[in-house]
Amino acid sequence: MKCSKLIYVNIGLACCFLFTIVSFANDDIVPIPTKVKTNKDLVEVGKKLFFDTRLSANDELSCASCHNVVDGWGAEPSAVSTGIRQQLGKRNSPTIFNSVLNFKQFWDGRADNLSHQASFPVTDQVEMGMSSWDEVIVKLKGDNYYTAAFKQLGFDGVNKKAVVEAIAEYEKTLLTPNSPFDQFLNGDVGALNQQQIDGYRLFKSYGCISCHQGVNVGGNMFQKFGVLEDISLHNGSLSEDLGRYNVTENEWDKRVFKVPSLRLAAVTPPYFHDGSVKTLQDAVEIMIEFQLGRGVPDEDRDAIISFLGSLVGEKPQGVK
Repeated sequence: MKCSKLIYVNIGLACCFLFTIVSFANDDIVPIPTKVKTNKDLVEVGKKLFFDTRLSANDELSCASCHNVVDGWGAEPSAVSTGIRQQLGKRNSPTIFNSVLNFKQFWDGRADNLSHQASFPVTDQVEMGMSSWDEVIVKLKGDNYYTAAFKQLGFDGVNKKAVVEAIAEYEKTLLTPNSPFDQFLNGDVGALNQQQIDGYRLFKSYGCISCHQGVNVGGNMFQKFGVLEDISLHNGSLSEDLGRYNVTENEWDKRVFKVPSLRLAAVTPPYFHDGSVKTLQDAVEIMIEFQLGRGVPDEDRDAIISFLGSLVGEKPQGVK
């Protein structure tokens, strides 16, 4: 009799887990792919360029200076980045991991893809400070490795197009798959604890999922900062940046930004476009207030934060 009861209990628990997984199987978030199709040889060139300080005017800064993929999670740990001649930028540098999964690049979406994005910082006078791409190419042409590699890959020598495409090809490999939540979606019933499962349900019921969904849990749309409570009426740097309006000059785009991915939110403070919010706890509360127009009990907030922790996947091996 005891054995029969135990069997029934186990069957009941299994059915409960199965129901939970089935209920999430066709959900708004899908697992990160373990890899994307790339040209292995071009990736190797791009990796060298990503860490090459000759892309900056003073030969001191590289892409990795603001996107530390080796010791960090590919994001800027300070509010804003420090560029050439110790100049400070105006926006926080988001993680480069999983950026290939975004529909646009930069907070204001001014770049359509990774290669387009790679063309900006090099000649930005606050970031890497090169006077022109011609100056960049002159420096890189003096490197026999780049000259031979690009020739072998079929490019017309060392040129801007070749350089930005190589950097983008390397960045495509910077994925963080196999997070606990991805494992859960793929059928591992023990990958999440109950608080994380509850957190995801709350994430959906509060409405966070309306902007943060898809493979990157964000990064696939634009949204106004301050939907239900106007951020422009509050003092502070969050209200000062006009976002996408600076690109389009469309009145409707004031304080509109690309919705950031939440895949690595748990490990990439500080938060928001200006890096002014230091903790994930505060970030969650601010988002629920200004985007959803409500408060959040501590228990619900903590469960949502626990769920966000389950989105952190594995770094690719040999990122440098």
